[in-house]
Amino acid sequence: METSRFIAAAIQLCAGSDKAANLDKAESFVAEAARQAAALVVLPEVFLSRGLRAEERQAAEPIPGPSTERLSALARGLKIHLIAGSILEQGAGDKVFNTSLVFDARGELIARYRKLHLFDVDIPGQVSIRESDTRAPGDSVVTVPTVFGVLGLSVCYDLRFPELYRQLTRAGAEIITVPSAFTFPTGAAHWEVLLRARAIENQVYILAPDQIGRSPSGVVDFGNSMIIDPWGKALARAADREMVIFAEIDRDYQARVRRELPCLTHIKLL
Repeated sequence: METSRFIAAAIQLCAGSDKAANLDKAESFVAEAARQAAALVVLPEVFLSRGLRAEERQAAEPIPGPSTERLSALARGLKIHLIAGSILEQGAGDKVFNTSLVFDARGELIARYRKLHLFDVDIPGQVSIRESDTRAPGDSVVTVPTVFGVLGLSVCYDLRFPELYRQLTRAGAEIITVPSAFTFPTGAAHWEVLLRARAIENQVYILAPDQIGRSPSGVVDFGNSMIIDPWGKALARAADREMVIFAEIDRDYQARVRRELPCLTHIKLL
């Protein structure tokens, strides 16, 4: 039976290169979210290992694997749906996938999305990153039906590609997750406006947990994790620290927004 109203949580973390410590901390925050009645909990991008680029192949795991087994047990034990923002998944050759996972309240892995768009950016004096040096892109748009409605999956840099979000919405997505490690320079300029735009354009809820603070590679992430409603209103925004944010998801409200401003029925270009 589908649920029309429920509490969702987004977790803001400062992960490092110690996978065991990261997983322990993530579990603690997820448990805190569940204690506060969250039924759907989302972790940020690379919450399991946020280390040096050269160490990514060594840090990657198979799926299923030891960390996903712990995440499965966590979701099952807390009776929540858990979106493991993204972890580094072993791939073919010398590159890894950046993979977002959805576990249901029985601990079943019900969806897997490999990040499509790789962040290859050089802003002089601010940030220089080439994800394609160590990571391979996915090749699929992923949605999954749940008791909370249809979830659409994306990761971080995907946010800049509105065609992905339109495809997710046309595939039925009502809630779209954007687990991120958004860099500070680009985040300060574009994070909120892009999140709100994707929510408004597609009349969806956006759950966007972000990393915060400096990674071992020296990159500073923006934080400001957010939950946005289908009208583009920010329902929750994280402070400048590790924390959990909460918001009520109201699917009846979403249906009213879509009914009163039926722009999704007016699409002319695909």
